[in-house]
Amino acid sequence: MKMILNGQRVDATTGQMFPVHNPSTGEVIDCVPRADAKDVARAIEVAQRGKSIMAALPAHRRSEILGKTADGIGRRHEELSQLLVRENGKTIRQCRFEMTATQRLFVDFAEEAKRIRGSYLPMDAVPGLEHMVAYTIRQPIGIVVGIIPFNYPAELFAHKIPGAIAAGNSVIVKLPEQCPLTVLEIGGIMLEAGLPPEGMQMLTGFPADLGDELLTHPDVRMISFTGSIGAARMIAGKAAKTLKRTAFELGGTDALIVLEDADLAAAAEAVVQGRLTNGAGQICCAVKRVLVQEPVYAQFLDLLLERSRLINMGDPALEATDLGPLITPEAAEKVHGEVKQSIGMGARCMLGGERTGTSFYQPTVLVDVTPEMPVMKDEVFGPVAPIYPFKDAADAVRIANDSPYGLQASVFSENIHNALTVAHKLEVGGVVINGAGAFRPGNVPFGGFKQSGIGRESITDTILDMTEGKAIVISHALS
Repeated sequence: MKMILNGQRVDATTGQMFPVHNPSTGEVIDCVPRADAKDVARAIEVAQRGKSIMAALPAHRRSEILGKTADGIGRRHEELSQLLVRENGKTIRQCRFEMTATQRLFVDFAEEAKRIRGSYLPMDAVPGLEHMVAYTIRQPIGIVVGIIPFNYPAELFAHKIPGAIAAGNSVIVKLPEQCPLTVLEIGGIMLEAGLPPEGMQMLTGFPADLGDELLTHPDVRMISFTGSIGAARMIAGKAAKTLKRTAFELGGTDALIVLEDADLAAAAEAVVQGRLTNGAGQICCAVKRVLVQEPVYAQFLDLLLERSRLINMGDPALEATDLGPLITPEAAEKVHGEVKQSIGMGARCMLGGERTGTSFYQPTVLVDVTPEMPVMKDEVFGPVAPIYPFKDAADAVRIANDSPYGLQASVFSENIHNALTVAHKLEVGGVVINGAGAFRPGNVPFGGFKQSGIGRESITDTILDMTEGKAIVISHALS
C-alpha cells in the first residue's frame, strides 16, 4: 500500500519500502513507502497550497465531507476491522469497537464543524466606547501535523484529524510505522468523500529518516502528538524555535483504587477489561496500578485471579479470543524485562509472568510490590497488574499522586461520598467512578496533569485548539 500525497497513492522519492508485520504470526501482510526528508518537503509544499483551499471551504462542506467519510467507514466496517486485527494484533471484538468509535468521531466532528462560533462583545461596558460594535470569530490555525501512535491508530487518528479538517486546516499525518494500513484506507475514504487532495497528506516511514522539518518548518503551526514522554520532549524542543502550538497526549501510571465498600467483582472485572485484555495493556490510560484497601485485599485478589484465569489468549482474529499479542517481539521482551526486574526486587508473580511465542505476553498479576519497582513507577505497556494494599482513603490518594504522571484514574466504591472525596483529590486529568479509567468518549475532555500531557482533546476542545480567535471592532458603528 502506498502513502498519500496530493490525493495520489505514491511511493517514496527513494523508492524504498518497509514491511508491515502481523504481530500474531510475524508474517508480512504488506509493504509501505519508507519516506525521507524529501517526501516531507513534498508534503509540506502541498499542505501550503491546501491551507487556503481548506480555509475557504464553507462549514457545511467540511461537515459533509466528514459525514460522508463516516458513512464510508460504516460500509467497510468489517473489512477495516479485519485489516486492523492483522496489522495491530488487537482482538477482532476490540478492533470492531475501535472502528465504531472511529466512525462516531467522524460523525461528531461533522456536526461540530457547523458550530464553530465567536461571540458578541458589549462595548458599552467601557465608558466612551458606546459607539463601537465588536465581535470575535475563530479561524483555522493553518497547517496541523498529526502524529499517530500504533496502539489505537484509527481511533486516535479520528481524535485529531477530523477535528483539524472541521476547523478548516490543512493536515499532514505521520502514520505509525508498525500499523499504517487501516488509517491509509480511511484516508482514501476521506478523498472519496470529497476532501480536497491538498487538504491531507499521509506519510509512512521512520522518524530517523524523515528529518525535523515537520517539527521546525515555520508554516507548520501546530503539532498534535500521542506517544511517549521522551518523544514529546524532543518534539517540544524542536517546535519551540518557531513557537508552534503543541498538543501532547502522553502516558501515565494510572491507578485503580478499590475502597473497602466497593463492588469487588466489578472492580476485578475492570482490571481484566481495563488492563489485562483490551489492547493487551498497550493503552495510555489503561489501569497501571491497582490499589486495594487492606480489609478487602485478600478477597479482591482471589476474585481477580479467578477471573484472570479465564482469559483466552490466542489468535486475535478468532471471536472467542480475549487477549492478542503485543505489537512487536521487542515490546513483549521489554514488558518481560520490567516484570523480571520487579520480581528480582521482591515482587511475587501470582499469575502469568512469561512470554508465549514471539509477541504474546501472559496476563500477569503481581503482589508484594513496592513503589520503586518498575511495574509501579513506570508505564508498563503490557497486560501486567501489580496489586498494592493501602490503609485508608488518604493513603490511597497519596500513593496515587506520588508519580510524575497524571492521566486517568478509577475509584471503586458503593458510597458516592467516599468516591467523590477521593476523585477530587487525585492529580489526574480524568477519574472514572466504578469503571475502568481506560475510557474515552469524544465528548469528554481527555488529557493529563504533570508529565502526562499538554492540552485536552475532545470534540469541542480539539477544534478550539486548532483555531485562532480574532476580535473585530467597528468604530462609530452606532450613533
